[in-house]
Formats: sequence, structure tokens, C-alpha cells
Amino acid sequence: MLTVCLAGTGGTLPLSDRWLTCCWIEDGGKAILIDCGEGTQIALKQAGCKLSHLEMLLLTHFHADHIAGLPGLLLTLGNYGKTTPLTICGPKGVQDVVQSLLIIAPVLPYPLVFQELSAENAGFSCWGDVQGSCIPLSHGVPCLGYRIDQHRKPIFNPQKAQALGIPPKLFGRLHSGQPVTLADGREITPDQVLDGARAPVSLCYCTDTLPIPEIARFAQGADLMIAEGMYGEDTMREKVQEKGHMLFSDAARLAGEAGAARLWLTHFSPALEHPEDFIDGIQEIFPDAVVGTDGMRIVLGQKTDTK
Repeated sequence: MLTVCLAGTGGTLPLSDRWLTCCWIEDGGKAILIDCGEGTQIALKQAGCKLSHLEMLLLTHFHADHIAGLPGLLLTLGNYGKTTPLTICGPKGVQDVVQSLLIIAPVLPYPLVFQELSAENAGFSCWGDVQGSCIPLSHGVPCLGYRIDQHRKPIFNPQKAQALGIPPKLFGRLHSGQPVTLADGREITPDQVLDGARAPVSLCYCTDTLPIPEIARFAQGADLMIAEGMYGEDTMREKVQEKGHMLFSDAARLAGEAGAARLWLTHFSPALEHPEDFIDGIQEIFPDAVVGTDGMRIVLGQKTDTK
């Protein structure tokens, strides 16, 4: 299961009632953070995210509203007692950019590990069964969209196991893909008690970008798609196109083309005071669209996903 928290939903600059866009993804006490604008460590604390769990930081691009909070976050992690490595991934040049920001935070009690990502180097491992990938977006500067997939064990059929006389204490080993030998000498292989593969639990996150068709292919079948919507009105199209952004309707259309289960809109312009006013029209395009709010969360991968 993946716990996803949209700790902030703002674009450009933080507001008194809206933190800058960032996303927290956690599984088994380990967490990933996507982007780190001003005040992100406060947004995460208010949202109930445990900074001590942070293992990996994914940067979409190097604009200030996505990275300016990085020195403060890194110092806060040190103050929380972090000593294990923090992996920081991002577009080409990520190490140089981060190290330039660390002029004001030169001593950290834990090592930083950097990984440059690109179309040619798009896959990365998070931990265990959690894997990541990225695609280049269209924003005028190098910018990446991210997908996180948690691969799940095949479906275990206890009826098949019971019919074969397998003791329940051996179910776990078979479900993990290991053969077992019974007391009567029979060897049982996992394929004898499994009912096939399950789709991974998937999250797709794309901001800042024009609505390029590659996004729909990248987000195909995602349990949750989080995408920017700078404005709710289509009359703002020319303005967002000039700056390399999307409207609510763009994100909704892409979510539909991707066959995503649900869409969270985020990265709202500071001028958009009430993004919820536009949701009815967007739900006509994609019924499972929701306007993001700071701190909203969901657990993906349960029999019934909980919000």
C-alpha cells in the first residue's frame, strides 16, 4: 500500500492558506518527497508527515517554487536526527544545483546521494518492491514527471493450498515465491497455489508542463494521477501556454485518456483564490477529478482505497 499526502497545492509562491505544491509518498516507514518549495518542512509537519521517514527526494525542475525550501528541509532533517543517506533525484545538473543551495547549509549529519534522470535514464529503484520512472515534460526548462509503482505479490489461493494439504505456516513462503517441501516428501511450487499476477499500485505526478500526449501514456492505468491546473477557466489558455502550464480541463482530459482511477488537481496560481468553484465543469470531462487541498491524503492499494 502507498500512503499519498498532497501537503501543498500552490504554484509560484506560498500563501497564508496554501503551501507550495509538494507530494509525500510513504510505504512501510519509508517515504519519498516530490519537490520542495519554500516552507515545505512546515507543510509536511502540518500534514502529519514524519520527516524521519524520508529516504528520497524527487525534484521535477529547478524553479524556485519547487526547490527554494531545500536548505531548510535538509537542515530540519538533521535536527530530527537523520544519519542515513538521502537520495536526491532530478534533471541533469541536480547535484550542482543542490550543492549551490547548500552554501547556506554546508554541514549535514548525513550523506546526500545524487542521481540524474532523463529520457535515457528514466528508471530508478526506491526500495524493495517500490520502483520509480520519469518522463521529460514541456516547461521551457528541463522538467520531469514521475511515476511510482509498488509491485505486489501474486494472488494467493488458500483453497488450493488446503486441497494440497499444505500447513498454513508455509503459506507465506509460497506467497513469496519460494517452494516448500511437505512432511510426506512432496515439493510444492508457488505456481500450484497462486492465481496470477496483480497490477501494481501506481501514482503519476506531473507538474509543470504543457499538456503533451506523452503524459497520458505515462500515466496509463494509474490509481492516482496528480496533475497541475494553474487556472480553472479555459479563457486563460493563452497565458498558461506562454509559461508552459496546464489548465484544469487539460489535466482532466489527460486523466481520461490515461484511464486513471482518479485525478487530483494541484499547483494553482496565486490569483486563483477558489479553485473549487470550477470542479463541476471539470467533472463533466473526468468524473473522478478532485481539487487538491493542502494535507489531503489517500491510501492506495487497499481493497477499498481510503481517503
